[in-house]
Amino acid sequence: MISVIVPTLNEAEGIAEVLRRARQPGVLEIIVVDGGSTDATRALARGLADAVCSAPQGRARQMNLGAQRAVGEILLFLHADTLLPDGFAAAVSAACRCLGIVGGRFDLELFPSSPLLRLTAFLINWRSRFSRIATGDQAIFVRRQVFECLGGYAEIPLMEDVELSRRLKRAGRLACLRQRVTTSSRRWRKHGVVRTIVLMWTLRALYWLGVSPERLRGMY
Repeated sequence: MISVIVPTLNEAEGIAEVLRRARQPGVLEIIVVDGGSTDATRALARGLADAVCSAPQGRARQMNLGAQRAVGEILLFLHADTLLPDGFAAAVSAACRCLGIVGGRFDLELFPSSPLLRLTAFLINWRSRFSRIATGDQAIFVRRQVFECLGGYAEIPLMEDVELSRRLKRAGRLACLRQRVTTSSRRWRKHGVVRTIVLMWTLRALYWLGVSPERLRGMY
């Protein structure tokens, strides 16, 4: 059974739909971990999640707390602006029954979209399938036992998803599911698609070269 863990911070605009889409057969529980929202996020989540708890702000810290409270055999970490596809739980369960699979992620699509954003999503999916490195927007899932053995997410201000993916690759195989999650394109549209692409690839390259997540956070 799957525990869905959703870190939030001022996500009142879309959190209800995110949680409703996550409530599918095969999901044991939905846990929202709020990092200090000042809007109606917590109130909206209480009617749709099985548990709503608080944690110091920081996505990695929030997700680790949710994992500690979860009881499912599989942990799925869902960003609060990402919608899961129909049948996602069955797909995750089937993937995790395969020998050697320790976790995985979904392909993504960006919404609202445009030709350039469709190309962006294609490149993200291709890069992830080739490298077996996932981003949090792709709804990373992992066997609970493996997650605990690895010590959970590194509580760093940026690149926690990439860092976990690196350790998961050493632990076993990652499933790259072709079902698509729908992630808000608000970040790309707000700052400009090309500018955001260049920034994200630059940050990732600097991270691989050894620049600390703390320094990268300042650039982000």
